[in-house]
Amino acid sequence: MTEQTKLTLPEQQTRLWVANVIVKYNFCPFARKEVENNCIHYQTSQATSIDDAVMEMIEQCIELDQQPARETTLLMFEQGFTDFEEFLDLVDLANALLVAQGFEGKYQIANFHPDYVFADSDDNDAANYTNRAPFPTLHLIREASMSAALDDYNEPESIPDHNINLARRKGIDFWQQLLAGCKKPSA
Repeated sequence: MTEQTKLTLPEQQTRLWVANVIVKYNFCPFARKEVENNCIHYQTSQATSIDDAVMEMIEQCIELDQQPARETTLLMFEQGFTDFEEFLDLVDLANALLVAQGFEGKYQIANFHPDYVFADSDDNDAANYTNRAPFPTLHLIREASMSAALDDYNEPESIPDHNINLARRKGIDFWQQLLAGCKKPSA
């Protein structure tokens, strides 16, 4: 059995999304290094309730504590949180629990969703594709590593504007096709 066949569908599709969207279009200028160093952990969750999902997120924080070579974790929800508003409720509780469990300042959460819409945007804004992924996903990031990377990056505050401008320049059709390509079943 090959490494590729051992991966769950969310892992396969999310790895493809990281490579073909996040790294290729430089949405996160720090991701390439972590991909090349194989320091990203992809965890598929079957959680469908917010309580189960946040508990699994905390378990992933504990695993990050125990595995210092693991730089970051993408926790993908295979069946739950398909509704974007429900997912935002999960994100709010996950952030609150991160603080309550003593992980504030150690880890931060970025989030991605197939139907992601920024608060100041409409559904058809191509900029939303900077945060659209094949599955609802909580991204656990080591704050110390992020701080160090940002310190070495010229004008880190320009990253979101660069991403938005690139997304809009390429257009919504481009991103829809690219994301759909990441969702095709692998052979």
